Amino acid sequence: MRKLKFFLNFEKEESWLKQMAENGYEFVGKSFFYKFRRAEPETLNIKIDYRTFKTKADFIDYVTLFEDCEWKHIAGTKSSGTQYFKKVGESADEDIFSDTDSKAIRYKRLSNMYMTLAICYLPIFTGLISLDYIDATVLFNPKELYFTPGLWEKAGMDFWFAFLFETPFAFFRAIGAFFFPLVVILFFLFSFKAEQHYKKAVK
Repeated sequence: MRKLKFFLNFEKEESWLKQMAENGYEFVGKSFFYKFRRAEPETLNIKIDYRTFKTKADFIDYVTLFEDCEWKHIAGTKSSGTQYFKKVGESADEDIFSDTDSKAIRYKRLSNMYMTLAICYLPIFTGLISLDYIDATVLFNPKELYFTPGLWEKAGMDFWFAFLFETPFAFFRAIGAFFFPLVVILFFLFSFKAEQHYKKAVK
């Protein structure tokens, strides 16, 4: 089974994954979707870290360190950022973090990642505008997405027929113009929210 979810709060994500396990769905991986398989309901202690690694060897050392402490790595890759662990030993600590600062810093890493993405997308968007691949004027005047001659002078059923007929085409034209600014805004927003979680966690 696959589920589409989005979290910026690691604690809420951990709680949701624990609830899924209690309902008989074992978390086995994540790409764009969360992947589950049917299993016996169980009470799990699942914790999430956020970090990326320059080399595969560093990633293996990281995973091995946690598994030596009886925390099994269940999802995440060298470059995915989000790393998922579940407690598998009775003698293991209840948390994978030794102190508040190390637990909070994962939000700082997440915030930095989204900020980097936002900054990277800005020059791409600017370049596409300068090369005329994107008409920036439609961002401020969406009427220009409609090409029907005299559309805005029509009235009554003539207007609504022409408007509704062309709207799907206008929507697809808008994707190119609105996609990059929307993505940039979302990444800045996600970075801000993650930073807020960080500040709250270190208080």
